[in-house]
Amino acid sequence: LAQGRLASGPPKASPRFLFVAVKMPAASDLIWECVKANNSFIRKSPNMPVMSAEAGNLCGLNSYKFSGLANAKAFDVKCVKTGSKETIVMTTSNKKSSRAQKPGSRLIQAGVKKQTKKGLAQIAKATEGSFYRRDLIELAQKKYQKVKTSLKKKKVVVKSRRAGK
Repeated sequence: LAQGRLASGPPKASPRFLFVAVKMPAASDLIWECVKANNSFIRKSPNMPVMSAEAGNLCGLNSYKFSGLANAKAFDVKCVKTGSKETIVMTTSNKKSSRAQKPGSRLIQAGVKKQTKKGLAQIAKATEGSFYRRDLIELAQKKYQKVKTSLKKKKVVVKSRRAGK
């Protein structure tokens, strides 16, 4: 017993000195300044713009506007192959802010219809309708069209040997 205290443990801290650690997400500008020059997704080639292979990057360019790492709201349209089936997928950020700190559940992938009218409407609803990255709606619709045309396969034409020359 020292100075009237029990030897069971240290004295209790008064409530006015109690600090609570709160996890705050980092500002997207700060994240961009950290990753714009050096990250594992950058692809550099001579006489070409600096490209990026990160998930959620709509144009594949290494810029703040399209970055899936730095932006709180990432957006992408791409083709995913599962087995012999190819599908068009739209990637967005999770609406819950707590998921921003978890890389595995940060991005959500949703399928997009292959019928042109319905697919474009689905992309417009996801961007313009819900006020989510309205600056990228035209680029997303153009990329959807390009992905859709890339899915078309050329038909193999076999010439008949018996046909007259």
